[in-house]
Amino acid sequence: MSEYVLEMTDVSKSFPGVKALDHAQLKLRPGKVHALMGENGAGKSTLMKCMFGIYKMDEGEIRVDGQPVTIHDPMEALHKGIAMVHQELQPIPARTVGENIFLGRYPMKKALGFIPIIDHRKMYADTAELLKKVRMNFDPKQKVGELSVSQMQSVEIAKAVSANCRVLILDEPTSSLTSNEVEALFRIIEDLKAENVAVVYISHKMDEILRISDEVTIMRDGHYIGTWEATELTTEKIIAQMVGREMTNLYPKRENTPGETIFEVKDFTSINPRSFRNVNFTLRKGEILGVGGLVGAQRTELMEGIFGIRSHTTGQIFYQGKELKINRPKDAIDHGIALLTEDRRGSGILGVLSVADNISIASLSQYLDGGIKINTKKVEQLVQDNVKKMNIKTPSSKTQIKSLSGGNQQKVLIGRWLANNPDVLILDEPTRGIDVGAKYEIYCIIADLAKAGKSIIMISSEMSELIGMSDRIMVMCDGRVTGFVDGNEATQEKIMALATQFE
Repeated sequence: MSEYVLEMTDVSKSFPGVKALDHAQLKLRPGKVHALMGENGAGKSTLMKCMFGIYKMDEGEIRVDGQPVTIHDPMEALHKGIAMVHQELQPIPARTVGENIFLGRYPMKKALGFIPIIDHRKMYADTAELLKKVRMNFDPKQKVGELSVSQMQSVEIAKAVSANCRVLILDEPTSSLTSNEVEALFRIIEDLKAENVAVVYISHKMDEILRISDEVTIMRDGHYIGTWEATELTTEKIIAQMVGREMTNLYPKRENTPGETIFEVKDFTSINPRSFRNVNFTLRKGEILGVGGLVGAQRTELMEGIFGIRSHTTGQIFYQGKELKINRPKDAIDHGIALLTEDRRGSGILGVLSVADNISIASLSQYLDGGIKINTKKVEQLVQDNVKKMNIKTPSSKTQIKSLSGGNQQKVLIGRWLANNPDVLILDEPTRGIDVGAKYEIYCIIADLAKAGKSIIMISSEMSELIGMSDRIMVMCDGRVTGFVDGNEATQEKIMALATQFE
């Protein structure tokens, strides 16, 4: 028997205009957590999709227990003991937790002695047992659409565990989890290790990698860089191998000078009594206002209310002293407000459209000849200017945006809003699921915008990011603003004290 439960050697995969994998490799030992790291676009997810049968390799070999195998599709991967939790969740909101977990492999029984039907009683009983095993307190019959994003991610993890896999791939599994849920996930991983399951752990969170991993493989630009014992590595060593250079400063120098107050929110209260209430804050010209808080603090809901996505009962919004009436997103856009949403895949990109379409779609009305025909030359110039200015890595402007890395997708979305020349930009988790190199590029874009006089509201769940980027930090807890911290005096302890200030 091989010492490895699974081996991938010399794996290559190309897409139109880009070689995503170039003789990559990965070797997994049973009962070990193997971290797979690299910048966005390094090929991590592509390699995993080759292992899981979503993509067909152009070259290379996969061995299970030392024997060559061919994996044509995800169902075949599951039969070979390989399960995967994807970074971008795709649950079926209208179905229950149990139905989502057993999708495609429902327990069956025979009605009238010969008609096969789904055995719902067994399915929900098995779901309850499974949820108990992975320490998740959900009702098996609850609709998944009623759950939070973090709870949906937990259901996906439970689904993967239910497959009794020998290899479990976790792609950014903690991107939407609270600290308590992260600890629960780590306990599940320890239980899986005890059962000799090999876990592939993809994350950009260095503290998690160094804590949970036994081995670390690093990739760069589709190439295999090396594999190390986790105990041999530090955050600095990992970053240097990922980006091919030392990164001494994780955040750019703040050179903006906040001016007069230009934006004000007064006594803003949601129509939902369990959401944001009595919120008051101001925003200055050229200021980066960070918004901190734990999951459930209603930060996203507040910003969606300001942008006209959610309804409010009371409250006023002022821009340069003039009250704005915002009942829908178009009103906000017309008043020079932009919102970069938290869910890049679900409510940001238009995946089947090109990079050009995604950049230009919010500003096409500015490029009409005679108010009827789109001036394609002007639109293409807009797109090329943004690709250059944002350093967007794409084979061409006609490339479908879904084939770009997360960091490049995020730059496209920022470019989309900048094409409208907004004065206030609301950025909800702008670096979520993005590697350290792409994060720095996003930070530089934000810093340059503030320096140019744009006013930024930035929601972030990473306290180091809030402290490193913000002039001021507004902290929320349970729908209320619990305090403000000056960026130069901010500490994680001060932010956490305000973030846990429940009534």
